[in-house]
Amino acid sequence: MPIRSRRSLLWASIVIRYEHPLNERVRTLLRLEDLFDKVAFFSAQEEPYDHHAALVTLFEILDVTGRADMKSELLQELDRQKQALELLRKSPENPEGGLDEMLNDIQISSQDLRTVAGKIGEPMRDNEWLMGIKQRVGIPGGACEFDLPSYRYWLHLDPEVRRSDLDEWIATLLPIEKSFRILLRLLRDSGKTDNYTANKGMFQQMGAGRMAHLLSLKLDESMACVPEISAHKFALTIRFVVSSSTQKTRLYEEDVEFELTSCTF
Repeated sequence: MPIRSRRSLLWASIVIRYEHPLNERVRTLLRLEDLFDKVAFFSAQEEPYDHHAALVTLFEILDVTGRADMKSELLQELDRQKQALELLRKSPENPEGGLDEMLNDIQISSQDLRTVAGKIGEPMRDNEWLMGIKQRVGIPGGACEFDLPSYRYWLHLDPEVRRSDLDEWIATLLPIEKSFRILLRLLRDSGKTDNYTANKGMFQQMGAGRMAHLLSLKLDESMACVPEISAHKFALTIRFVVSSSTQKTRLYEEDVEFELTSCTF
């Protein structure tokens, strides 16, 4: 199962955050977040190779969102979260108006998603030129100039022209981006955090994965190890292994202090 990492600043020390999804739905949301972040970065650049990377990443998003039920699943989850927040808003412990902004964001996102006709990214899927490129980039070296001369021409256009095209294609995917970012924000904000120590690189907790949908682990950057997480409804196991690009995987045989957050929808 994949582990995503992010850098952040915590007090005076630099930590790395590793996120581990515990079901397929959250795994898909994290993959989409990663892909959309890459598209935003590469499309903002000037060079042809950057815009090629942005387009290839857009094709990956089309593959991830290719299921016919993707849109309905997102709408169902948004509706479920809206109902939960409506109940919470009526609680006397909730500050007046404290959830109004989030509820409004959910309402707008749901409306935008409902206006999407067909599959997510349907305009891109109907573009014969784009689909011809998508088919070729799936082949190692398949996007060479002799295979795709028209694509070669596009990569030599003015950067602003290419960026305008990319923005147009990205726009067809914005409703899904708004939706999954809202859901991930709600999920992360639900987290309960505790500090633990892994004795000689090993940590186990019984029943920790029974209710959680996402685990977020923070580790000091100075620790030359990375977590390998295995979780199910009966137990959570974390092995800290030596971080090395040249050696075989082996256990980090020192105590490791870390912060663990369990997040649940």
